[in-house]
Amino acid sequence: MPKFVYVLNGPNLNLLGRREPNIYGKTTLKDVEALCRKTAAAHKLSVEFRQSNHEGELVDWIQEADEKKAVGIVLNPGGYTHTSVAIHDAIKAVSVPVIEVHISNIHARENFRHVSYVAPVAKATIGGFGINGYALAITGLATMTAAPSRRPSR
Repeated sequence: MPKFVYVLNGPNLNLLGRREPNIYGKTTLKDVEALCRKTAAAHKLSVEFRQSNHEGELVDWIQEADEKKAVGIVLNPGGYTHTSVAIHDAIKAVSVPVIEVHISNIHARENFRHVSYVAPVAKATIGGFGINGYALAITGLATMTAAPSRRPSR
């Protein structure tokens, strides 16, 4: 049975490369997808890569990832990070691990971005590494879900 990870992107991430390049860089969402697929393949995983500007669609995809037994979810909730109780509740309701990812360091930005509704229910949060945060999240999921005999020794 193939193993796969969902990579879900929230509002405005479709504008990567054009939107505030001084904060988000000049790479596009297609570049993010290529990085995710390459990283996942190195861990023998496939990727279900999606982006939506609609909160309910993200909730549906979180539930779908759980139903389809994904290895995990890499979630960049965009602005919903700071507002969405619905996404918080969806993550809380599923058993699939979720890694919250942000391209920028949300704690070095405006005060309203310092609060995440996702972080309390996520397995981990990665921010400030640019798009490389996605690769780190996929690698983290692959490591934490590996069979015990394949996990690195302590």
